[in-house]
Amino acid sequence: MEPALLQSLVLVAIGGAAGAVLRFGMGQAIDSSQFPWATFAVNIIGSFCLALIMFGWPDISPEWRVLLFTGLFGAFTTMSTFTVDTVTMLYDGRTGETLLNFVLNPCICIFGAFAGRYVALLL
Repeated sequence: MEPALLQSLVLVAIGGAAGAVLRFGMGQAIDSSQFPWATFAVNIIGSFCLALIMFGWPDISPEWRVLLFTGLFGAFTTMSTFTVDTVTMLYDGRTGETLLNFVLNPCICIFGAFAGRYVALLL
């Protein structure tokens, strides 16, 4: 394995571990018995922080990008990546792709969850 790839894997692992611990902590700290408030909070916080870093620090190094974007925010919330991708496409003038992303991601992912539940019940 080449050193650059190994370095990226280590950075993703470190960031991912931190993101997973943070996500777990949010789940413990926020009461989600009536509504998934912890998930909602994680998605809002992750979306805000990822956009803040991406747009406020555009010259971020590849190492920090892998650690934070793929590792930390990848484990903390994937909603942050979806929202920043959507905002980026919109600001790039890619309106059709923005709408497609906005509709397909939630709908197909919900369908995937239904399909996974269905298959699990068959087993």
